[in-house]
Amino acid sequence: MKITIREQQTPLSRLKRLARELSRFGAVGGFGFLVSVAVFNLCLHTFQLASVRSGVIATAAAICCNYVGHRYWTYRHADKDRVRREVVLFMVFSGFGMVIENGILAISHYALGFTSPLADNIAKNVVGLGVASAFRFWSFRTWVFRTPPESSAGRLLGLPREEQREDRRVLLK
Repeated sequence: MKITIREQQTPLSRLKRLARELSRFGAVGGFGFLVSVAVFNLCLHTFQLASVRSGVIATAAAICCNYVGHRYWTYRHADKDRVRREVVLFMVFSGFGMVIENGILAISHYALGFTSPLADNIAKNVVGLGVASAFRFWSFRTWVFRTPPESSAGRLLGLPREEQREDRRVLLK
């Protein structure tokens, strides 16, 4: 009787995998954060755009950078057969994250009256980004970048996942 890959996973191995995923997600997000802060402050101070408009433009720029990083590094193992679906879901969930992030900025700026550049940066890039990042991490790993199912032939033969991938690539050529 062969033991499947799922049965071999221990809580510790799942925790290590989650920590690795979180660190990669954070690294890509860190780069996106730098892009977002730079574009936000450029729009706010150089082009004199409104706070929320600057926030939306900055978040859109970061979303584009983050898709590339997540697709080709954080979730490179994810199913590549449905890229169009993946891009649409990524944009939808990133859009929800943008609403969360800039909604917190709007509440801080317009409802609470915290209108200084420092207050705007804290509202958008600390509080808003923190809440939106937690939402994005959950939605990306749950809905967007899904792991491809193991091939039924590979499961029946008890092949390791790497050999199943190689086997699948040969069949697709």
